[in-house]
Amino acid sequence: MQKTKLLLTSLSLTGLFALAGCSFPGVYKIDIQQGNVVTQDMIDQLRPGMTRRQVRFIMGNPLITDTFHADRWDYLYSIQPGGGQRFQERVSLVFDGNDQLVGLAGDFMPGVSRDQAIMGQSSDTSSAQPQAQAQDETPPAPGSLLEQIQREVDQVETVPVPTPEPLDTDPQ
Repeated sequence: MQKTKLLLTSLSLTGLFALAGCSFPGVYKIDIQQGNVVTQDMIDQLRPGMTRRQVRFIMGNPLITDTFHADRWDYLYSIQPGGGQRFQERVSLVFDGNDQLVGLAGDFMPGVSRDQAIMGQSSDTSSAQPQAQAQDETPPAPGSLLEQIQREVDQVETVPVPTPEPLDTDPQ
């Protein structure tokens, strides 16, 4: 009887210590990161028509390459800071039959900075403001520096990105 009481007391005391260790304040919990780190700068560098190799150079290897959707790459990133709430971000890149980038979808959008969200501006207002500013702007005065810059920008010709020729695998 005495041994049973001592055993029961020691087991309940051990259980209480184990339970207290799980939720004891001040216990350090590590940040858990998984997946590909994707930044806004990476998304801003992507352009339609880029090859898979160019996209891989900018973004890194995709986390998920689906065998049923070979023309889609998925980049996932999740972080759970020290026992807090888990945050997850996703970006999907879509390629056409010629292995060229044709679109993207997910939590990042080209040209929309996360700094705007931090400063309290939503993504809706950030996309509406540049259009409103473009309508309200008056043309620069003739002969001014702004007019010269605008003329130079308008005269720039775009140059396509050269794609390397495939290596010849014929041993002739």
